[in-house]
Amino acid sequence: MPIDGEFPKNHRVIGKHSHSDGEHYHFVWGPGRSDAETSTKSDVQAAYKERGEEYVPLGVHGTMVAVDWDSCYADGACIEACPVQVFQWYRTENDVPASEMVNATSDGTGEQSLKDGRKDYTDKSDPIREHDCIWCMA
Repeated sequence: MPIDGEFPKNHRVIGKHSHSDGEHYHFVWGPGRSDAETSTKSDVQAAYKERGEEYVPLGVHGTMVAVDWDSCYADGACIEACPVQVFQWYRTENDVPASEMVNATSDGTGEQSLKDGRKDYTDKSDPIREHDCIWCMA
């Protein structure tokens, strides 16, 4: 199931993920979906179990360049396609359960922005540098 194109109308802001520069941020929209693609992918569920983390609905990170964290199964396609490194794996800086990223602050350094730089299938592509998007439509 693709991201809800009307998520700003159909969801509410449940958090604000800030960039450490103190100026930039992106909203986190919820509620998340417990019936998303990742809820049935065995490799994703195994990764959560191995970490001892509970699989919970997470919602959408970003507004202009949004990633549905409930659908994201860490394939890195958006990271690979982006020419200006808007995205990075969130666990690069904050190796905590994704549910703790709702009101987090990240540096957004992009040091691990390579497609295969994910920690495991619990990792999510984070649009931490959404403000750098050039609207390439990739």
